[in-house]
Formats: sequence, C-alpha cells, structure tokens
Amino acid sequence: MTGSSQGYSGSDNYIAAKPLMEIVNVAVALQKPLIIKGEPGTGKTLLAHSVMKALNKKLLIWNIKSTTKAKDGLYIYDTVQRLNDARFKDKDISDIRQYIKMGKLGQAFKSDEQLILLIDEIDKADVEFPNDLLNELDEMTFHIHELDEEVKAKHRPIVIITSNSEKELPDAFLRRCIFYYIEFPDAEMMERIVRVHYPDIENKMIKEALKRFYWIREMDGLRKKPSTSELIDWIKALMLGGINTDKIANEIPFLGTLLKTEQDTDRFARFSNAQGGLGSKRRY
Repeated sequence: MTGSSQGYSGSDNYIAAKPLMEIVNVAVALQKPLIIKGEPGTGKTLLAHSVMKALNKKLLIWNIKSTTKAKDGLYIYDTVQRLNDARFKDKDISDIRQYIKMGKLGQAFKSDEQLILLIDEIDKADVEFPNDLLNELDEMTFHIHELDEEVKAKHRPIVIITSNSEKELPDAFLRRCIFYYIEFPDAEMMERIVRVHYPDIENKMIKEALKRFYWIREMDGLRKKPSTSELIDWIKALMLGGINTDKIANEIPFLGTLLKTEQDTDRFARFSNAQGGLGSKRRY
C-alpha cells in the first residue's frame, strides 16, 4: 500500500491485526491522537514506521525521557547560545528569532505537508506532561512568548503516542485520544511475524523455536519475559549457529538472547527442572 487514500492496512514489514488497522484509520479520520499501549516488544513504536510507509508520509519521532518537558516539543529558546554570542560580540543578538528552534511538535505544525508524529513512551515523562500538551494537541496551535507569535498547524499531523503503562495517563488527556492495547501475539500471529524477517526458515525450526519461546514465557515471576525482538534475535542466532531442531527440543541454546537477568536465568533453571527437563513432551 503506497497511498493514504485507501487507508492503513499494514505494511510489508509489519503484521497488523485487523482491529489495529481499523483503529488507526479511525484515529486518522477523526483527527485525534492514537494512544498505543502494550507490553514491551509488541510493536508499538514500529507501528508508526509502518503507518509512515503505508500512507507514504514523513515521520517525526519525539523520544520522551524523564526530564522531557512539554514545551520542549513546541520550541526551545537557546539562551546559552545568545549569551555566548553576546560575550564574543561577533553576532547581532537583537534578533531573537535566530535563537528559537522548533521542537518536534513545532516542526510538525510548520511543515508544508502532513506528517506523522510519534510521541514515544509518553509515560516516561512527569505526570503533568500529557496535560501540558492538551491545548496544543486539541487546538493545533501554540504561543512563542519571546516573539509574541502564534504558531498554527498548517496541516494537522497524525499523532501516534506509545505507552508502556508505567504511569496512568490523565483522564482529560485520554478523553481527547483514541486508544488501542496491542495484545502479545499468539503463536499463529508470531509465526507470521517471524516469517516476515526470515521467509526461508524451515517449518520444523520455527515450530520448535516458538514452542520453547512460549514455554519460557509461561514461567511465573520472570522479571522480563522475552519479547518479539528477543525471539527474532534468538532465531537468527540459532540459524547462524547451525543449531538443529533436536537440540532446541532438549536445551535452549544461546539462552542469553531470551533472558536478560541472572534472576530470570536462575528461575528458568528451577522451572525446567520442575517440569521434568527440557525434553518434556508438553504441547504448546
């Protein structure tokens, strides 16, 4: 799919469930931000890249950190640079405009074409961060105080917001958005995802790898369950290492690609022993 006239229906490198495709199109049609939640590794961030490719639009990414303020996404007044220029007296500092730099939201507003704006991991910021963006996302305008100017969006961007559910988002913010929770893929969906990355993988290999992957995810008390990205890395390691399926059935080669903490690897050892070893005939 190369044009936006037909709506979003996934892309060749991203397998999207039908309800997800539908909710993306609803958000675009209603011109409302789309909040995507889900556990790590469910493709929240990659969704924005898929929408970019499918709708043939440019993507701006605003990566949120714990220190990020809402104003950072609008514009930044570079007072440090202005002070340095004043100190060395090699530049006319009376024109404040040259020290105003647009943030990601400001860039999207000023663009001559509609862009996709990804606000990635919004829940990393302060609890007031979403509320501080309410008016800007609602009215598509903001004020630059230093210039006493209004910046109004030439085109309303398609806004996709991801959250790992580390903090609850304010009700007032949620009311202005469309929401979707991406469930962790089941084995059938996961096989389709893996085949996008490794189209030539043998059926026996992918079936055995998926069986072991979901077996590990079943363990209670894991600090970090392996996600889709870990599975993709693990399968690549298995293929590069020339590991046969019989070995996967009796042990987990390259376990460190799936489990990333000592606590989880210790729990894995106890769990596998309790289940009668990796050679268990249990079906998944």
